[in-house]
Amino acid sequence: MSIVGTRASSPYGDHVTAEISADLALDGWTVVSGAAFGIDAAAHRAALGVEGTTMAVLACGVDRAYPAGHSRLLRQIASSGVVLSEYAPGTTPAKHRFLARNRLVAALGSAVVVVEAGWRSGARNTAAWAAKLGRPVLAVPGPVTSPTSKGCHRMIREGEAVLVSSSHDVVAEAGALGSPEEPRPDLFREIDALSETALLIYDALPATGALSTRELSESSGVPLSKVRAALPVMEMDGFVSNDETGWARVVRG
Repeated sequence: MSIVGTRASSPYGDHVTAEISADLALDGWTVVSGAAFGIDAAAHRAALGVEGTTMAVLACGVDRAYPAGHSRLLRQIASSGVVLSEYAPGTTPAKHRFLARNRLVAALGSAVVVVEAGWRSGARNTAAWAAKLGRPVLAVPGPVTSPTSKGCHRMIREGEAVLVSSSHDVVAEAGALGSPEEPRPDLFREIDALSETALLIYDALPATGALSTRELSESSGVPLSKVRAALPVMEMDGFVSNDETGWARVVRG
């Protein structure tokens, strides 16, 4: 079960997260989150506290403890659960990688639970990925005066999320552990859906190996500034990957 929320969590948010996460872990669910400060950390720690299984999905290489203040927490997760990343060891965190990471957090859970989220929150990006995947999106309400709950209230009000207040509510919406899942829509778009510029860049990538942004600009005929703007979006959508050797084409099924 994926549990996400704001980095600037309140005592209320930490408490509710700990209750839901611990109860789910005791019932055999793996708690998935992003190892960030706030709600993510509360979810991981609660699962560890009841000797449950938890999974941390990073926006950098698994050899990098990020945030640095969670190096001990990440070691604890790795010792009894899983720390994973789609990025090669040595890859540093970057804004677009956090957005790409969110889709994995959404994909790995039977549902996404948002405990606290501001009006503009990365947790809502994870919820959007969950909706694309056909995963239930669940949100915990908070005090109407709390800025850290405005995003949750907005999702509930606009029909983007179902209101939940306990692990029982979460399981009722997500389905029992081990129950078969309904068929889900594909996560990624087909190549034909790429813009003309993105398609030129994609076609310029070799079948094997990688190219730098400057090499891609030269081989595709797309101005360097447009290549730099397009690649992070293409990476987030799953068409390309990036490591120390440059940008490479992702083999699609």
